[in-house]
Amino acid sequence: MTTLRRCTTSVLLSLPLAASAAPDPAAIRAIVDATVRPLMAEHDLPGVAVAVTVDGQSAIFNYGLASRADNKPIDNRTLFEIGSVSKTFAATLASYAQVQGKLALDDRPGKYWPALKGSAIDKATLLHLGTYTAGGLPLQFPDELTEPLPARYYRAWKPAGAPGTIREYSNPSLGLFGHMTARALKRDYGSAVESILFPAFGMQHSYVNVPAAARPDYAWGYLDGKAVHFTDEPFSAITYGIRTTAADLLRFVQANMTPQGLDPTMRRAVEGTHVGYFKVGDMVQGLGWEQYAYPTKLQTLLDGNSESMIWEPHPATRLQTPALPAGPTLFNKTGSTGGFGAYVLFVPEQKVGIVLLANRNYPIPARVKAAYAILERLTAQK
Repeated sequence: MTTLRRCTTSVLLSLPLAASAAPDPAAIRAIVDATVRPLMAEHDLPGVAVAVTVDGQSAIFNYGLASRADNKPIDNRTLFEIGSVSKTFAATLASYAQVQGKLALDDRPGKYWPALKGSAIDKATLLHLGTYTAGGLPLQFPDELTEPLPARYYRAWKPAGAPGTIREYSNPSLGLFGHMTARALKRDYGSAVESILFPAFGMQHSYVNVPAAARPDYAWGYLDGKAVHFTDEPFSAITYGIRTTAADLLRFVQANMTPQGLDPTMRRAVEGTHVGYFKVGDMVQGLGWEQYAYPTKLQTLLDGNSESMIWEPHPATRLQTPALPAGPTLFNKTGSTGGFGAYVLFVPEQKVGIVLLANRNYPIPARVKAAYAILERLTAQK
């Protein structure tokens, strides 16, 4: 895995390129600059970090400020809230537990949380929870909910459909999935991610619980002109709680693109998150990652990451034989908190991956368009 040095608005590459394998560093920088600088101006983004991998080489670009109050610039150690991109780590941890025989995706949540036995939620499986197909759990917990372990909420939940028939993007769904994983591992969720996943991917500056020594690197997000960090709600560590750098998140992307270099157990865990289970329009929902046949039209990505897909239920069709993608595939995931916006996209067959992190929650379509523009220009020059 590439070792990245600290720099600002610069590109760092490793491993020699074949003669025509990828654009040179100046060309990559020009591509990213041409996309990101107008994006920042249009959406008043205080700071942005972009990480790109092309044919096994990595490039990190930093723009703007981590803190407007003291003019602190974004650099390679700047920590961003990555919002729901955190869900891909919850999925990887669950897949790891499955590989180890600690859980099965066909298990019911009541197996690990007896308080849920006999309730409607216990008719769903862990797979349904991990793919948002339990039957209509909402996007967010109610604002008035204060229980850190909301068993009463789940027991009282009334489904809108049978498990596996509708896909409704949901923090309560994925949060319960991650919580069941931690119970199956008999571990605290945060410590499991920090001690199992981060070391496996070489992520040395990533946290569920940010220690005091790393707090100076933690960027401020901006909401309505105010500097903010997210506040906790039930299962927030699972659904949107990871703080990481662009460089570390790119390492995770690289591992997903070429899992062959991982420990055999972790390789199987990563590959497990690439299995598709449900078809929802043009998108295939796996554990954490959302998949599209590649080449992928921009409008297809915009539709798959639309407000409708985030807030509304959609019919889901279970794939008869869940499997790894049969052809070239684009994987992506968005993430937002009150003050941050993230987007990750990668195409293993093209050997290209892109991480966009910003300390403002700007519109998702703008993120998708920016990453798509970078992808198109990088692949066109290969």
